[in-house]
Amino acid sequence: MRVLVAGGAGFIGSHVCEELLLRGHEVVCLDNLITGDIGNVAEIEAHARFSFLREDVTRAPMLEADLILHLASPASPVHYQRFAIETMLANSAGTHRLLGIAADTGARLVFASTSEVYGDPLEHPQRETYWGNVNPNGPRACYDESKRFGEALTFEYRRKHGVNASIVRIFNTYGPRMNQNDGRVVPAFAVAALAGLPLPIAGTGRQTRSFCYVSDLVDALLLVALDRDADGEVFNLGNPQEVSMVELAELIAREAGRDARLAYGPEAADDPSRRRPDLTKLHERYGWEPRVSLADGLRRTVAWFHAEAELLETAA
Repeated sequence: MRVLVAGGAGFIGSHVCEELLLRGHEVVCLDNLITGDIGNVAEIEAHARFSFLREDVTRAPMLEADLILHLASPASPVHYQRFAIETMLANSAGTHRLLGIAADTGARLVFASTSEVYGDPLEHPQRETYWGNVNPNGPRACYDESKRFGEALTFEYRRKHGVNASIVRIFNTYGPRMNQNDGRVVPAFAVAALAGLPLPIAGTGRQTRSFCYVSDLVDALLLVALDRDADGEVFNLGNPQEVSMVELAELIAREAGRDARLAYGPEAADDPSRRRPDLTKLHERYGWEPRVSLADGLRRTVAWFHAEAELLETAA
């Protein structure tokens, strides 16, 4: 199978490319590298079934593919607020471009949406049927509202042009290759802990998230992506274990061999107070369960950040 992975040099996208190659597929990775990193695909760049196209998703070239995975969007608050217009275009014009390719070639398309479409949820845990509670004019709107638009556009292409398409809503994911400066909580805590600095807590630290290790996320994503009978379905992807930011900071500090010194700061604007996916639909269809515990995943992730810091010190 030939798979176009838009955003394939990003954190999640690069892991998806690797797994597809391991399963024997041909991979075309498309990325403009505004937040992706060519280093993320360095180990597979020479693979015979891998090719890389440096191009914006809004200008994706017409090419034959059996499957299109649309992961092309900045996904961290630091990045999507810095590249707000680019984020909105990736999820609107970029989605339009990829859906057009799918319509013309008969490819299946999976749009990578986000738990952010639920906003600050009034339903807990969040099911795929929940419509969300989103501020359309807030500092996060460039991301969550453009993802909501991308979902709507995907379903219109199904109805109007018969595109075989599914939507996956990705909850907090972590693991190796996260950008240490992207503002997400796991790298922020890991980098601070390894440097012996206080771990930055926004607000009270009682807000909760559910964290999925990247290999588990990729497994779930590909179950949906490779299932053409999932046409028209929406699936939450993530891990149902809920943890507060203070608890997460303590776990990461422990893995880094440090005391958990916390530095409390202002609460982030429109920051959801609780978030946890209802994974009933995913489990009932595929029998999927996360395999990597939070403790094990954080151990691997902190070790990766530690190794990266040592490489930077050696290079300096």
